[in-house]
Amino acid sequence: MSLPGPRAVVSWAVETATTVISIPGRVFNLLTAAERAVARANELVDRTDAVVTSAEAAVVHAQKVTRAAEEVVEATKPMLRFVAELSAHEVEAAIKLVDELPKLAEHMTRDIMPILATMGRVGPDIHELLDVAKDVRQAILGIPGFEYMRRRGENKELES
Repeated sequence: MSLPGPRAVVSWAVETATTVISIPGRVFNLLTAAERAVARANELVDRTDAVVTSAEAAVVHAQKVTRAAEEVVEATKPMLRFVAELSAHEVEAAIKLVDELPKLAEHMTRDIMPILATMGRVGPDIHELLDVAKDVRQAILGIPGFEYMRRRGENKELES
């Protein structure tokens, strides 16, 4: 084996020096690329975190809505049985009744409630009227000839 010549050694030395000098630049480029990749990964993590937080809030809201809907369904179950037994005619009648409720409430307040307030006095008044009617009946029965007139009226009713 022969030794390389001075030119080959110099050429080899230049190549080695060039390679050695370019290594830090290549390492720097690799580090820069790695830093950009890490920065993009951090951005993705931040965006993913925001999406997850938003999704968690949406799930919590959906759970609240579901609970509220379940409460409404539970509260309306007795009404479902009632509604299932209604005919179309009954539903229309109920709608008409609801339409009339304001008038009904006004008449109740203005006309019927004052009468109901006096109901405590009606009982004694009716008893007094009955007593007077009994007295009048007894007086009429005491009129001479009243029995004859009553029979005559009954006979005429039978003839017609």
